[in-house]
Parts: sequence; structure tokens; C-alpha cells
Amino acid sequence: MRSDRTISPNTARAMASAQAAGIEVVWATARARHSVHEFAQASGFRGKAICANGAVILDLADGTPTIDAVWPISLPDAADAIDAVRRLVPGITFATVGPTRFIAESQYAALSVFSDHHRDPATMATSGPLGEDVVKIVARHPTVPAPDVFSILAAAGVPRVELTHSGAPYVEMSAEGINKAWALQMLALRSALNRRQIAAAGDARNDLDMLRYAGTAVCPSNAIPDVIAVCTRVLPSNDEEGVAGYLDELTHHARGELG
Repeated sequence: MRSDRTISPNTARAMASAQAAGIEVVWATARARHSVHEFAQASGFRGKAICANGAVILDLADGTPTIDAVWPISLPDAADAIDAVRRLVPGITFATVGPTRFIAESQYAALSVFSDHHRDPATMATSGPLGEDVVKIVARHPTVPAPDVFSILAAAGVPRVELTHSGAPYVEMSAEGINKAWALQMLALRSALNRRQIAAAGDARNDLDMLRYAGTAVCPSNAIPDVIAVCTRVLPSNDEEGVAGYLDELTHHARGELG
């Protein structure tokens, strides 16, 4: 995705060409079902998508976002995590995310803009139970930047959740042990693939486990330093469509067009 939060026609073409050559392209994102569906429609993507940092797998093969698998946070663990974070960072606000729903505290909605969750804050639900599994908790503070919140929570530890940060203005929590690497391993098992057959691309902290798991790890040149340190190859930036170029290389190899 480019800095303007669009997928370029060239990247859409590269993904489709790779899939046509027998390469399975899987999206891996912190995003929720509704925004993944919109981006898939805009780019013509048809395949699997790891969402909510690994807590949900979607199947978009027919263009609709069918929920394939869910690994939720238990309600007691979610409540304990929220209580712990409130004690560690007074004044912090929360939203809870389900496979299809999003419920925000009113203070959380007031701090949000559309691009945070691909949702209009004015229409965010701010009351009532989620009504389905909690797959992710997001937390933000009105004055403490998200990287600082993450550092505080990471140093203290939050019980029975997986804490991460995607570069967004909030921190994110999924069930303990659930991350993009976990969901990618589940997909690999289904397809009888080993790690050497998997390449992963990422740019933020929430990609680190996935990049360490994959046999080949690549990133755009504007990735965070921790990501660059674990990657075997640095590509041109997202605005220079580095991942599209890498997919084209893989496609040429799969078709026997390169030595």
C-alpha cells in the first residue's frame, strides 16, 4: 500500500500475475474485515487474508470476505488486559474489535480519524456489547504517543495477550501467542508448505514474528530499523512499489523466464 493508502494498478497486476503463475499471495495485516474487503474489491485481489494481526483469516476467493478461521481473546483475559493497561497508563482509552464489529469507548472515538480504522469516528458504535468474539483490543492515549505507550506496556508486561504496534496511533493486543506468524503457519500447514517455500514482506513491529518465521524476509526501504535488521533483502519503498517488483521477480522465476 502506498502512502496515500491505495494499492496501485501496478501492484494489483503483480499480485494477479503471481497468482496466475501458481504463487499463493496472502495478505497479512492489522486491518479488520471491512477494510480488507474494500481494498480487495478496489484491487481485484482474490485469495486469503490474515487480518487483525493474525487473529482472523479471511477467504476472498469469490470476492466476498468469508471468515475462514478465528482465534479470539477470552473475555476474562480481555477484561484483565484492559484493567492492567488502565493501571499502567492512566487516561488511556480502548476499542474492542470482533471479526465483523467494532465498539469504541466514546473517548477513543473522539481521538480517532477515518484513516485509523477505515471508519468514520462519528458513526463508531460507542456502547453495547460486542456481541461476538473479541479478536483484538486497541488502546490509545490523548497525550502519550503510541510508541511510548507500547514501551511502557512492553516493559511492564500485560497478562495473557500478545502486545504489538503497527505504526498506527494506538497499540494492539490479540490473544496470547496469536500474531501474523501464527496464522501464516496455519495456512502453511494446510498447504503442506515448509518455511523455505515462504517469502514474507513487512515494514512494522507487528510484522517481526512473521518475517522471522518465513524462509525469505523482505521489506521496503522505509521499514522501521528493527524490521530492516531481520530481513534478507531491502526493496524500494512502498511508494516505489518495491513489493510489486519483487512479486514480478518471483513470477518470472516460476515461469522459467529467469535463470
